[in-house]
Amino acid sequence: MLIDDYEDCYTCRMSAEVESDAAAAPRHRIAADEHWRVAHAFGTALPGWLVLVPRRHVTSIAELTDEEAALLGGWQVRLSRVLGEVTGCVKTYVAQFAEREGFGHVHFHIVPRPADHLEELRGPRVFGALDGTRAAVSDAEMDELSLRLAAALGAA
Repeated sequence: MLIDDYEDCYTCRMSAEVESDAAAAPRHRIAADEHWRVAHAFGTALPGWLVLVPRRHVTSIAELTDEEAALLGGWQVRLSRVLGEVTGCVKTYVAQFAEREGFGHVHFHIVPRPADHLEELRGPRVFGALDGTRAAVSDAEMDELSLRLAAALGAA
């Protein structure tokens, strides 16, 4: 297991839980390889909002190994394609900040942007879908969509 033990890091704690629990919810384990894990973002009002996280504790993109970096672009493109196939989105946004307290672990947001997406949530304003003012996607909906995404990734 590549997960380091960082008690103050949500991503490391969650990754350790997922790796130790074969029955973890589908939303926490859409796909993975030896360096990256894909999960559905929590607290979002936008179905299909994914996070791509390194399986070891990394707080800066510059800390990625050459092997992790080489796989990163492929993951981002594969996830964008699969989101298009499964959700019908017309494009995806990709962002990385890792600045929020407890979330300093590098993670990439892969966000589907549907054709009918509200103008007020386009571009960087898409993070308004995480601000708690809109109803969040339910666990059941995240799990169902995550299973479909995982199947599409397996078939790709």
